Amino acid sequence: MSIVTTGDEDLDQTRAFARRLQADNATRPPLTDLAAIQAARTRQFDGTTAPVPLAHGQDRIVDDVPVRVFTPADVRGVFLHIHGGGWSLGSAHGQDDRLWRLAERASVAVVSVDYRLAPENPYPAGPDDCERVALWLVDNSEREFSTDRLMIGGESAGAHLSVLTLLRMRDRGHTAFRAAQLTFGMYDLSLTPSRRSMAGGWLDRTPGPSWFAEMFVPGTTAEERRDPAVSPLYADLRCLPPARFTVGTADSLLDDTLFMHARWRAAGNQAELEVVAEAGHGFTLYPLAISEREHHRQEEFIAKA
Repeated sequence: MSIVTTGDEDLDQTRAFARRLQADNATRPPLTDLAAIQAARTRQFDGTTAPVPLAHGQDRIVDDVPVRVFTPADVRGVFLHIHGGGWSLGSAHGQDDRLWRLAERASVAVVSVDYRLAPENPYPAGPDDCERVALWLVDNSEREFSTDRLMIGGESAGAHLSVLTLLRMRDRGHTAFRAAQLTFGMYDLSLTPSRRSMAGGWLDRTPGPSWFAEMFVPGTTAEERRDPAVSPLYADLRCLPPARFTVGTADSLLDDTLFMHARWRAAGNQAELEVVAEAGHGFTLYPLAISEREHHRQEEFIAKA
């Protein structure tokens, strides 16, 4: 197992940003009710500005599921992107600049899923939407994009939904996806030790993973949330594609990635792990040197796949 810890030369910038972010979060009302969640959906992850749409993005409907598509001039594969946001925030329109950069630099068409959000649409609505788009790509990527090379990935809840999608596809007999980029995902909705023990963090204005999990799978106990169909850490992980896992040491979901990477390898799959020094949850969404480095490495991984 190879663990690469990066970002030591950028610790001063990372630490200063974390202090500013936590100070800003302290002045904002927390996201503790549905009205606040719904209002936050109209803004980017920083909580203050609206997403900036790019003309390169195309809104489509595939099998009744909205998607946003980015198609560069040179297409050598298709990347199925699943956004994060605790299964309750975010949208396929929230990262146009990042997804277009990925499309151009990795030579992939990017299909980002605008899956239904909790609590209005709890489990299994979101996973069902992601599976439907994945099945559509298996049947249509050659005709639509002139390639059948498929990859998948996402951030936070998007990484969780990416793994659920891969498991569902495998169980259907589809092994078309050749790689997965899984960025600071939550894979155990009953909560890992790091989530229970770490205080504070970069996202203090959110009520935390346990609250989001309750909206995603309402009325369930911790034991019920260990169902492999909900928490993929407990699933049979055999016959899954090579994966690249990324997480920061200051992420309260650190254990989720460490545990999932170990189980991915133990199941006989290829996996690599990047642990970023003092990076908090969501670090790739902010203008930091460690984020730029991580974007570049993701682009390289996807392009190689």
